[in-house]
Amino acid sequence: MYNKLLFTILSFGFFTNQVFSQTILLEEIMKGEEFVGFSPQNIRWALDNESVTFDWNPNGELGRSLYAYQLKQKRTIKVPVSGNQLNWTPTLDNHTQLINNHYFNDNGDLVRYDLKSKSKTIIYSGKETIGSVFRNQNSPRIYFMIQNNLFCYNETIGSVVQITNFVQGSQTTEKADTSFLYQQQHELFSYIKLQDEKKKWSEKQPKRRTPAGIYYSKNEYVAKLNVSQDGKYVSFVLVMDSDEPATNYETYITSDGFTHHRQARAKVNDKEPNSRMGIFDTEKDTVYFVNYSTLKDIRKKPAYLAEYGISGLYSKDRDICFHQAIMNPDENTALVDIRSYDNKDRWICLVDLASGKLSELEHQYDEAWIGGPGISEWNEEEGTLSWINGTDFIFQSEESGYSHLYRMSVKSKDKKALTNGKWEVRDPFLSNDKKSIYFIGNKIHPGVRNGYKLDLASGQIIPLFEGNFGIEWTLSPNEKTWAIRYSTATQPWELCIVPNSPGQKLVPLTKSTLPGFEQLQLQSPEIIQIPASDGQLIYSRKYTPEKPNGAAVLFVHGAGYLQNAHYFWSYYQREMLFHQLLIGKGYTVLDLDYRASEGYGRDWRTDVYRNMGNRDLNDYVDAKNFLVKNHAIDSNRVGIYGGSYGGFITLMALLKTPNTFNCGAALRSVTDWAHYNHEYTSNILNYPSTDPKAYRRSSPIYFAENLRKPLLMLHGMVDDNVQFQDIVRINQRFIELGKTDFQLSIFPTEAHGFTFTPAWIDEYRRILELFEQNLK
Repeated sequence: MYNKLLFTILSFGFFTNQVFSQTILLEEIMKGEEFVGFSPQNIRWALDNESVTFDWNPNGELGRSLYAYQLKQKRTIKVPVSGNQLNWTPTLDNHTQLINNHYFNDNGDLVRYDLKSKSKTIIYSGKETIGSVFRNQNSPRIYFMIQNNLFCYNETIGSVVQITNFVQGSQTTEKADTSFLYQQQHELFSYIKLQDEKKKWSEKQPKRRTPAGIYYSKNEYVAKLNVSQDGKYVSFVLVMDSDEPATNYETYITSDGFTHHRQARAKVNDKEPNSRMGIFDTEKDTVYFVNYSTLKDIRKKPAYLAEYGISGLYSKDRDICFHQAIMNPDENTALVDIRSYDNKDRWICLVDLASGKLSELEHQYDEAWIGGPGISEWNEEEGTLSWINGTDFIFQSEESGYSHLYRMSVKSKDKKALTNGKWEVRDPFLSNDKKSIYFIGNKIHPGVRNGYKLDLASGQIIPLFEGNFGIEWTLSPNEKTWAIRYSTATQPWELCIVPNSPGQKLVPLTKSTLPGFEQLQLQSPEIIQIPASDGQLIYSRKYTPEKPNGAAVLFVHGAGYLQNAHYFWSYYQREMLFHQLLIGKGYTVLDLDYRASEGYGRDWRTDVYRNMGNRDLNDYVDAKNFLVKNHAIDSNRVGIYGGSYGGFITLMALLKTPNTFNCGAALRSVTDWAHYNHEYTSNILNYPSTDPKAYRRSSPIYFAENLRKPLLMLHGMVDDNVQFQDIVRINQRFIELGKTDFQLSIFPTEAHGFTFTPAWIDEYRRILELFEQNLK
C-alpha cells in the first residue's frame, strides 16, 4: 500500500509559527545516524590538557574514528590509527591532580607517560597482558592486574613484584606416610634416607618469595581488588555464582548456511549469588574475611511475604553483595557499600583493615527496591561513595524522596544533606582540592540535564550550565576547561569546549548533522503536564499537527526506568522523526514519562512495584482521556505503540483495557516476566517462586483472552535480551484461544536493538499501515 513510503507534509519550524512544506521519506529517517549524522561520543581529555579526543564520523564512513580537538590551534583533526594520543577520563574516584609520570594500560603493557617530555616508556610487557592500572594519590607504587592477581611496580627502585596469589581449589597439606612399605624402605636402604635428608636441607634454604596462596572455590571468582594507601592491605571480593542455567537462541541467517546455537542470560530466579570480602595483610602474609552478621536487619524477611502468610526472620543471614572497598587516604580503614541481593537494603560501613571489623554507618531500606541516580538500579552496580578527607565522605540517598548528596563523618556519624528539593543529582565528582563537587542535575525542570558546582564550605550551589537543554561533561585534568556534549530537543549532540566558570555560552565546535536531516523543519515538541486519575501530573512530549485529523498515537518508551519527555536529543531519534511524519499526516502524538520513568524521584520510580502494567498503563488511559477531552481527539481513533517495556505496555493496553485503544504495535515485547532476566525483574516483582501473584498480574500472557482490537507484534529472532521465545509463547496462546486480529512480523537478523536499515524500514512501514488502516 505504501511502496514509495513518501509523504509530503506541513509542519512548524523550530522558532517561528511559519508553516513549512517538506517531504519525509520513511526509507531515509529509518537509517538513524546514517540520515541524522554521527554525533561525537566517548569524549576524554589528553593528559597535557591541550586536546580533547572523541569518536566521530563526520564523513559518512562505515564507523566512528578517533578525532582530536586541539585547543591552542583551535582545530579538529583525525588521529591516525598509529597515533600516540593518550587520554584522561575523570571519574569520582580517580579525578586527582596529575603528577609528572602517568601509568596506564597500552594494549596489555604497563606504560609510563612523562608529562614534561611527552614520551612513553614500557615498564612491563609479558606473555600475559595486564588489566586495570591504579595508584593511591602520589604513591610511588603503581598497581596493575594480571588475570586475577595484583602486581606492583615501585617507581622509586624500579622493581615489579607479585602482591597476591589467588588459587582456585582447596589448600592441600602433605601427610606423613606411616605405611609398612614406607617404613621398610627407610629401614633397608641408606639411599632413601639420604634423599630425605637432602629434601629437608633444601627446604631450609632461602627461596624466591611468593605470596601465600589465597584459596577460593571453583564456583567463585575474584573481583574488586583495592590497596590501602600505605600498600599494607589488599581488599578483595570473592563472588559465588548462582549457577543458574543459561537460556539459548538460534541464529538462522548465517554465512555457512547452518543454524547456530547461541547462549544468553539466565531467567529470573530465587537462587541469588553471594559474596564475601577478604583482606590480605601483605606484611603478615595472612588473609581474613569480613563478618557481616551484625548488619541491621540482615535476617529480616521482606514485607510482601506477609501476603503469603510468611513472617519473622530468616534462619541465616541473607546473601549480600560487597562493593569495592574505598580506601581512606589517611589511615588503614575503608568505606564499603554492601547490598542485600534482594536489593531492599543498602549498608555503608567502615572496615578496619587491620582486624576486618565492620562498623555500620548508614542503613538504607526500601520496601520496593534500592535505586535512583548515584545509588544503582541493581545491587551490583556501584553508587556514589567517596572520601572528602580522612574523616568525612559523600554518598547519595533517596531519603527525601529524591536522590541527593549527603556528607557524613565516620567519627560522629553526623549526616548532612548537601542538596535538596524535588530534583535529582547525577554523576557527582570531587574537585582536585576536595573543596567542591561538580554534578549534573534537573534542578529547574525534570526534563533537563544541567551542570552545577557545589561549594562544600558554604553549601552554595553555583549554576555553570543551566537552561532547557542536556549536557554530558568531562573536566580537564587541570580543571580549567570543560569538554561538553550538548543537545536540545531538535539539535543532536555536538561537542563544546568552554572555560570552567559560570555564565559560559555553549557553542558547538563540531557539526555532525547530514544534509538530508538539515533540510527537515522539525517541530520542537511541547512538554506538557497531563493530570492523572490519582492526582499526579505526567510530563509528556506533545507533537501537534497543523491540520489535525482527529486521531492520535501514543508512544511508550522502553526500559521503564528511562526518560523521554525532556529538552535534549532523544535516544529514540528514529521514533522522534517518525512522529514528525505522523503529525504531517494529521495525527496528534503523545510521548509520556509514565510511572516508573526516570527523573521524578523514588515514589514515581517504584510505583510499579509488584504490579507492572497497572499504574503505568493507567497513565496512558488518562492521557488518552485528556486528548479526547481537551484536544478534540476521537475516542475511537487512538492507537498505541512502543518497544521492549513499551511493547509490554502496548500489550497490556490491548489486553487489560481492551476497548480503550483501537490498535497497537508491540515491538520486542516482554510477554511473561517469569521469562525475563534476573537483575531487572527481581527488583520490581521479587521472585516467581516467592511472589507468583506479582508475576501473574503483571504478565500479558495471562490476559490474552481479552484481545479484541488489531494487534501487530514485531520481534527480532536473535534477540538475546527479550528473547524470541517470549513472543512465540503469546502467539501460541492467541492461536489456542482462537484469536484472529493479531499479526506477528519476525526479523531473522535482528537482536533487541535493530541495526539493519531494511529491518527498520519494514518494521515502521507495518506500524504506519496499522495506524492508517485503523485510525482513519
